[in-house]
Amino acid sequence: MSQQSDRVRVVVADDHPVTRDGIVRALKASGKIDVLAELGDGRSALATIRELRPAVALVDYKMPELNGLDVVRAVARDGLGTYVVLLSAFDDSSVIYQALAEGAAGYLTKDADSEEIVAAVLKCAKGATYLPTQLAGALAGEVKVRARGDAALLTPRELEVVRMIAEGLTVPQIAVRLFVSPSTVKTHVQHLYDKLGVSDRGAAVAEAMRRRLLE
Repeated sequence: MSQQSDRVRVVVADDHPVTRDGIVRALKASGKIDVLAELGDGRSALATIRELRPAVALVDYKMPELNGLDVVRAVARDGLGTYVVLLSAFDDSSVIYQALAEGAAGYLTKDADSEEIVAAVLKCAKGATYLPTQLAGALAGEVKVRARGDAALLTPRELEVVRMIAEGLTVPQIAVRLFVSPSTVKTHVQHLYDKLGVSDRGAAVAEAMRRRLLE
């Protein structure tokens, strides 16, 4: 096998040029990786993955058009064979769990140094999963929470609120029934939206039903 064919083919997608340039420089400097393309949005990233079929795609979690998780889902759904490593400024355990559950090969925070970025790409190119050591404990905790069932993700009060939303009650009506202020209800609503990964009442009810939180 030639030295050229041993090199890992990679595309990099990040909407911040400075971050993207730094990653690309690190990958090229390794001497083991060919960067096929640099993209600034998720839609272009997915189109390029479809066209070039790189071994690995380093994709920012938050991007215009499609976000990193959207790209992960599409690559997995369509069996494109590219290992997607998500980049994020956040180390939220629920995000990491979701990324890996959706099919991501790895997860890197944006404060990763050049050596770690290269190591992650080379490891994932072989079909392994990469997760920074400092995030492993957080992920283990998230797995335990999930293992107790989806109901454990919402507090008893949040479960009450989502059930009342399903009944069609408004925020003021929920506040009256629970003997709390409307602002307190709004806080509960925002928390349950975040936990369920939704942004409106209808989606909250649908997701709660999917997770069997509502009968």
